Amino acid sequence: MTADAHQDRPGRTELGRVLMSAGVLTSDWAPAFAAVPRAAFLPDLIWPFDMASGQSVPVSRTREPELWHAYADADVPVVTQWDDGAHSGTRPGDVSTSSASMPSVVFSMFRDLDVRPGHRALEIGTGTGWNAALLAHRLGDDRVVSVEVDAAVAGGARDALARFGYRPQLVCADGYLGHPATAPYDRVIATCGLRSIPFAWVEQCRPGALIVAPWGTHFTHGDAVARLVVAEDGRSASGRFTGPVEFMKLRDQRLPVFAHADYVPQGVGEGDETSTAVTEGELLGGRFDPREFALGLRVRDCALVVAEKREGARPVWFYGLADRSWACVQFRDAGPARVWQAGPRRLWDEVREALAWWDGVGRPGFDRFGLTVCGSGEVVWLDAPDGVVRSAPRP
Repeated sequence: MTADAHQDRPGRTELGRVLMSAGVLTSDWAPAFAAVPRAAFLPDLIWPFDMASGQSVPVSRTREPELWHAYADADVPVVTQWDDGAHSGTRPGDVSTSSASMPSVVFSMFRDLDVRPGHRALEIGTGTGWNAALLAHRLGDDRVVSVEVDAAVAGGARDALARFGYRPQLVCADGYLGHPATAPYDRVIATCGLRSIPFAWVEQCRPGALIVAPWGTHFTHGDAVARLVVAEDGRSASGRFTGPVEFMKLRDQRLPVFAHADYVPQGVGEGDETSTAVTEGELLGGRFDPREFALGLRVRDCALVVAEKREGARPVWFYGLADRSWACVQFRDAGPARVWQAGPRRLWDEVREALAWWDGVGRPGFDRFGLTVCGSGEVVWLDAPDGVVRSAPRP
């Protein structure tokens, strides 16, 4: 299928209308959206996220061309690689490791990026190559550098870009290091989730440059988009979060692998038991709720795991990532929740205190939080840079 055929599909027209009406696709990006279809950068076998089932489903362009194009033109994320390429077959693998993001997320981040003619842009995480093509359409091939750590993914993106007639500089390397050879940059955008933004990106920027990157903690898989402005002296970058997203993580910053049995080999009975008046709704605000982001800021080195609800009961687990501390809160449809916790830290106590803090400062949303990155580390703040919520030295 030709590029023109991709562009003429009615699903793309409708998607563009929806994105424009939502204010996500701005007028300066509309020509790039119209010229560069996501479908041209997707492989024959994809695993789009089906909103109805809540699962990633395999779809083959050869066997189901209409369904394939419907997903390609829909505002859904599409997995294109599992298990760092070790996966084979059509069934989903264990861990999704490369994808094409939701178009609404792509263009909301581009809106934050505020690219202008003449800018030089660095992208971290090439993926399918669609983002790089959109940037190249706006700025020109010679002003876009995209870095991808996975050689197979980089090769696929390079082929797709060439087929479509774009040739930005594509580098197969560790994006954590940026790409100093073609610095300085006016804009840096990351398409992977970060748990620490490398100072190398700041160092490779001009004063006043923008860095747009998903950032979060290991408390959950969720991220928030940080929009940072590089200081005039180049020694820091600072700015607010613009909203929630969820991205595959930079490979060196993935959640450390841990096993439940390593924490609770004999069951919850080995922990200290209490109860709590905190309800499930007060703790878990739903997908992309800012309270989980806030809890992750206050409860360091901790991972949250929410189990499925069975027979009116839902266990919620907290695992310490620096030791073997753990806590479990079992919510029921009726009555107070039971709590068990063990280890050097009292994780439930920490979570409860963090929840009370969030409530006490007015239940702030993402846009009240900000991030400052400098050579010595990072600081997350509330309302202003002096309102420090969390600080961390550079690893």
